[in-house]
Amino acid sequence: MVFSYNWLQSFFKKKLPAPQKLADLLTLHFAEVEEVKKTRRPARAGGDFTLDIDVRPNRAGDCFSHLGIAREIGAIFNFKIQNQKSKIKENKSLKTRDFVAVEVKDKTACPRYTTKVATDVKIGASPKWLRERLEACGLNPINNVVDIANYVMLETGQPLHAFDAEKLEGNKIVVRFAKNRERIVTLDEQKFNLDPDILVIADAKKPVAVAGIKGGKLPEIDKKTKVVVIESANFNSHTIRRASQKLNLKTDASMRFEHGIDPNLTEEAINRTAFLIQELAEGKVAQGLVDVYPKKVLAKTIKLDLNYLESLLGLEIPQIKIKSILKNLDFKLVKARPRSITLRVPTKRLDVLIPEDLIEEIGRIYGYDKIKPAFPLSVLIPPKRNFNIFWEDITKNLLKSLGFIEVYNYAFLGEKEAKIFGFSEKELISLKNPLSSEQKYLRASLIPNLLKNVEKNQRQTGEIRIFELGKIFKPEKEEKRELTGLVFRGDFYQLKGIIDSLLNSLGISNVFYDEYKPTPEESKISFWHPKKCAEIKTDGKEIGFLGEISPKITDKLEIKGRVVLFDIDFEKLSQFVSEEHEFRPISRFPAAVRDIAVLVPRNTKVVEVLNKINAVGGKLIRDIDLFDIYEGTELPQGKKNLAFHIIYQAENRTLKAEEIDKIQNKIIKTLEKILSWQVRK
Repeated sequence: MVFSYNWLQSFFKKKLPAPQKLADLLTLHFAEVEEVKKTRRPARAGGDFTLDIDVRPNRAGDCFSHLGIAREIGAIFNFKIQNQKSKIKENKSLKTRDFVAVEVKDKTACPRYTTKVATDVKIGASPKWLRERLEACGLNPINNVVDIANYVMLETGQPLHAFDAEKLEGNKIVVRFAKNRERIVTLDEQKFNLDPDILVIADAKKPVAVAGIKGGKLPEIDKKTKVVVIESANFNSHTIRRASQKLNLKTDASMRFEHGIDPNLTEEAINRTAFLIQELAEGKVAQGLVDVYPKKVLAKTIKLDLNYLESLLGLEIPQIKIKSILKNLDFKLVKARPRSITLRVPTKRLDVLIPEDLIEEIGRIYGYDKIKPAFPLSVLIPPKRNFNIFWEDITKNLLKSLGFIEVYNYAFLGEKEAKIFGFSEKELISLKNPLSSEQKYLRASLIPNLLKNVEKNQRQTGEIRIFELGKIFKPEKEEKRELTGLVFRGDFYQLKGIIDSLLNSLGISNVFYDEYKPTPEESKISFWHPKKCAEIKTDGKEIGFLGEISPKITDKLEIKGRVVLFDIDFEKLSQFVSEEHEFRPISRFPAAVRDIAVLVPRNTKVVEVLNKINAVGGKLIRDIDLFDIYEGTELPQGKKNLAFHIIYQAENRTLKAEEIDKIQNKIIKTLEKILSWQVRK
């Protein structure tokens, strides 16, 4: 917004700093001055300068005016502002209420409407000083009465309007919302169609102005005007903004009303206007006002704790300096105590609501540059660790390091997938208002959507490694977290190695794999291949499953290739994870591998065989891998074949072949002691 340097100087007896110096100080203490420019036409001796100041929106209520900026300058330099002459000589034989009546239909849209009347006005050109100030601020002079209204708006921040009283039907002003299909022609000859969202100023018959935005052509001030009705009103900011946007009409007045203005400013501005009309247009000012102001806005008080001020700003400011700054900013001292003061906030300061606002005012005028930098003193308390999130992040990062890509699927399951995977209605939670049949249920497993990911991407790539850690929903257990990952075109034992690495990194060492034996009911709906699935256990407790997806499922989903998958209950897994890891140094001596195959009854658990082997081999057995479970027609009825890799390694020497063979033979004899077991040679 543009301000005249000479106009600002007129508020003070003391000389202001040079324009650029003043601009720098305003930028430091108030708001950025974007430009300092000398006006083309000299105004009085020495010419004039304009300052383009970027006034912040919260200060529009008082600083979209020369008086507001002058108040800021006065506070910065401790200059006293000279009172502007506004003393009116009212004609006691003339009463404002005899010339105009005012009716406000909507008190929310128009909180205050003030009018005053001047008669016997002589319309003519404004004096040179007034014209030059208007021109410096970008306004074109028109005639003395209109120019005075614009001048007072730029001076006080309160928009005003002047009507030719003799052109108002019924000597009446009605503030109301427009009727459908009402029209108005504005002062600049623009035609507008109005609607009930647009507030208007009307006479007894028709709209004569768009409220808070633009005056109408019909009651404009011209050379024949003798009686002037001055309008000084306050309008709701939302109402004016809405009308301005609908009409695509922006003016100096609408800009001010849209940001909010103090209703108490109307009387001050209208008296200043009447005084200038009396001085510059020889008007006779009628006595009194017609003032519709049903709900008066009163000044609020704020108590300021000086100890709090010092702690917030980080410096001590003398109390006398604090009082001086606030006085220059027009705050009134109500009560003063040794370490606190109570102040009355001027109603024009719409931005000051709490003690912190007052502290900001004091700080910026005193100078933020006077605050010495200091390191903060505080106790840093680390936040309590959220173990749910911590172990989720660790697990995800470990799987990513093992070559997996994380996916995020919707938490829904469609009717088609529910049938393919054999879910019954009792096992699923139905949505009351599903968006489509593909989102009818909450998912009871992460597996279906991961397999759909494979089905959609199998043609674009070879091997696929993906995982998801998310919530599943079951009627009896409500919801829990599940960790599921798969390898498309992968191998069972390849994925087993990945699981071993993952669990070991999570501090879980006592891991083994047991044969999965589904119940007859589970067999009917199982995702898993009947011969290639194992339970993942730790400390004897099942935490998940590892296996190949049943060909029946992959065929229905048109997946062309083998899918091996792990499915782990993350809630159970979280009970075993640990940041502590058992340190086992890498042996410098070579390992040797021996294979062994055992024919056992079908109900024999893998862990039973593992326990026998470990009992014999002891510390010399580094690891045992189950690499095959086979049940075929060529095997005796009721039998299955378990094949193991036994890895031998000593920590302090190289094992000799004879020593390894001796242990291997001992293992064989131990296994064959059980009559139903047979070591295949």
